[in-house]
Amino acid sequence: MNGVDDSSAVAAHTAWFCVRSQPKHEHIAAANLRRNPDIDVLNLRIRFKRSTRRGPVWVTDALFPGYVLALFDLARCLRLVQSTGGVTGVVHFGHRWPTVPPEAIAELRAMFGDEEVRVIGADVETGDVVRISGGVLDSLEGVVTRVMPGRKRVAVLLDFLGRQTAVEVDIASIINTDRHL
Repeated sequence: MNGVDDSSAVAAHTAWFCVRSQPKHEHIAAANLRRNPDIDVLNLRIRFKRSTRRGPVWVTDALFPGYVLALFDLARCLRLVQSTGGVTGVVHFGHRWPTVPPEAIAELRAMFGDEEVRVIGADVETGDVVRISGGVLDSLEGVVTRVMPGRKRVAVLLDFLGRQTAVEVDIASIINTDRHL
């Protein structure tokens, strides 16, 4: 079975399915799917700092690149979902259409909230391993030894030129490499 399946061969079944989107178009597929009141969509994203030569920048990426999760009646809405702008298909294996358990959806919603975005690595604590982004110390990694929130700076212990050196840097110029969801 390639592409669109014959809906008459699919049993009536409302569940969460994994919908494949065009590359980097998860947000477009989700927006177009949300236009149909019979379809519930979950487009989870993560927001984090990415290092660039000019310093760190905040970026937002899909948690599941190339996919969104959608709740719909498979028999009634399959063709509609597959022909939605930004969608390339619904994940299936032959005649089997795997579903996402409702418990997993509830856990993801609790974790990400109504905005469907989770910020990663926003806080820095003593002992965190960080990478400096931008400036003359670009790409060097070290350990935070002190956080000075009033001055928006941190003291970082670096291995530099064969010895350990403590430097103070702007908190906005570091990326926490100890990221956890």
